[in-house]
Amino acid sequence: MMAARRLTTTFATLALISVIGCAPSEGAVTAPAHGGSASGGGAAASPGAPLERSDTVGAPGIGDPAFPLDGNGGYDVGHYTLKLSYDPASKLLAGSAQIQATAVQNLSRFDLDLHGFTVSQVTVGGSEARFAREGDELVVTAPKMIVKNAPFTVTVHYSGVPDPVRNSSNLGTYGFIPTPDGSFVTSEPDGAKTWFPSNDHPSNKATYDFEITVPQGVTAIANGEQTAPPKTSGGKTTFVWREKHPMASYLATMTTGKFDVRTGTSPGGIPVYAATDPKYRDALDTLYTKTAEITDYWATVFGPYPFSSTGGVIDDFNAGYALENQTKPIYGGFTPDTGIIAHELAHQWFGDSVSVKRWQDLWLNEGFATYAEWLWSEHTGGATAEQMFRNAYADKTNAMWTYPPGKPRPEDLFNDAVYTRGALALHALRQKIGDTAFFTLIKKWTATYKYGNATTAQFIAMAEQTSGKKLGPLFDAWLYQPTRPTLG
Repeated sequence: MMAARRLTTTFATLALISVIGCAPSEGAVTAPAHGGSASGGGAAASPGAPLERSDTVGAPGIGDPAFPLDGNGGYDVGHYTLKLSYDPASKLLAGSAQIQATAVQNLSRFDLDLHGFTVSQVTVGGSEARFAREGDELVVTAPKMIVKNAPFTVTVHYSGVPDPVRNSSNLGTYGFIPTPDGSFVTSEPDGAKTWFPSNDHPSNKATYDFEITVPQGVTAIANGEQTAPPKTSGGKTTFVWREKHPMASYLATMTTGKFDVRTGTSPGGIPVYAATDPKYRDALDTLYTKTAEITDYWATVFGPYPFSSTGGVIDDFNAGYALENQTKPIYGGFTPDTGIIAHELAHQWFGDSVSVKRWQDLWLNEGFATYAEWLWSEHTGGATAEQMFRNAYADKTNAMWTYPPGKPRPEDLFNDAVYTRGALALHALRQKIGDTAFFTLIKKWTATYKYGNATTAQFIAMAEQTSGKKLGPLFDAWLYQPTRPTLG
């Protein structure tokens, strides 16, 4: 899910987990008539009637039926530069977001996703732009027409107290969550808009630069690697991070607070960054060593590690879930066991490097990460994947049999079917095509769609091509039918 979180049964243990390159659609999603008030000064449009839209106006949604207003049409973001300051005492987040994008249609106006905040200025190509608010849409009118295929830069200056998404469904609370000493930032599925203006959908991946200023003594952690040592002046410290690999917006983070940090390199040569809140200081070395060990092992199973560093963060926020923030999985208020660490690190391949185009294919993230738990258990001398498969299949009363994981419901995306039944589907596939073809398929999948987006149909096609078998009935039974499949 957003940070995908759920209760999952792994053989004999119950564990809390979470997890949790194509241009966006030009779409024809129509924004609701919010009206809404504009924020900012003379460049803002007048509040009142909903804005009219034309064929030179980017759609307010990317076209995902699960979340119709997430993301935006008309352009593709290539890079974000986020220069932000955050004060835990006042909970004020302020700064700017510079967005480098390319138009995929002629654009006189386009939307950015942004929840809350006061927007003081918007520029496009360095020139002042008019803007208005329609619900969680920041509607920007370009100073002049942006022609199709042209690159452009939009900069948004904003400030305010972040308001995370609070939801009564299994999405829970997510986004930018203020904590007593900083912030806990987990944005799956659409919480990036709670802290920066964006094209907030996984189908529009981008690279990121972060420049985060916090009170002296507070640590700011973001994705990727630090490009310069922290600099302190006037009682404030600025941390600079860069994620040079494409990343879905929900995987971006600026987690801040008091942290103990350990850095180094895994035996396989991958840089490691581990951080724990002082409450979890005793877990720092285990988090560091297990993250290094598991990342190295997954590289032998799934293919080369796709990013430039690995790591993990334990924060003292009682989220009860973890999220696979790119290069920095975060664990909310608990010390993760190795199965959970294995799950989140598997996501670096499945979900982070190879991302979904639409949320309906979420099982490609969560089914793989759950199956990775089974593979890790098998690797370390615990229950085998076959035993875990048989144990899960034996539970005839589980609601997942009436919930096809290939058809997740928007209000219930992170259902156990997406996790456990998704993993069962993968093991059924392994049984059908054999280990050699199965593990060849997995490496081929992560290599072919590395840093991009993919669909279930593409996975099925690759599975059939790799194995030489017709697999439609198998995938239909495990992913799309509301019944318990019969074992062959």
